[in-house]
Amino acid sequence: MRDLPFVFLLAAVLCATVGMGWGLQIGASGDHGMVAAHAHLNLVGFATMALFAIYYRLTPQAARSRLARVHAVLAIGGVLVMVPGIAVAISGGSPLAAIAGGLSAFASMLVFLATLLIHGVGPREAAAGAALARPPRFV
Repeated sequence: MRDLPFVFLLAAVLCATVGMGWGLQIGASGDHGMVAAHAHLNLVGFATMALFAIYYRLTPQAARSRLARVHAVLAIGGVLVMVPGIAVAISGGSPLAAIAGGLSAFASMLVFLATLLIHGVGPREAAAGAALARPPRFV
């Protein structure tokens, strides 16, 4: 199985690929009714997932945590439910899936906030070793 940064980056690239294709279809058709769903797919799907991938690659101790796996399920699941839910709501259907997916995406950001506060940014081992290896520079 691939590691967590790969899973987030793969999700990001899949969201970007589908989002770009959808954007081309929206532009070619001239029907911009689904632009909100398309924008959420690109922003929440691609941008945040890519940032999560970068963070977890830079902070391996966070990527190994159980909280990180919860984060991935909430974030990826949130996008998978929210974007089609927005499309359904725009089309006149029930907004429940959009709301549920949005709540999952929001919960994933809260989990990410907790992860960031717990683990910081960057590998702990390297940061401690680097601090001992060279004196601080003040100039």
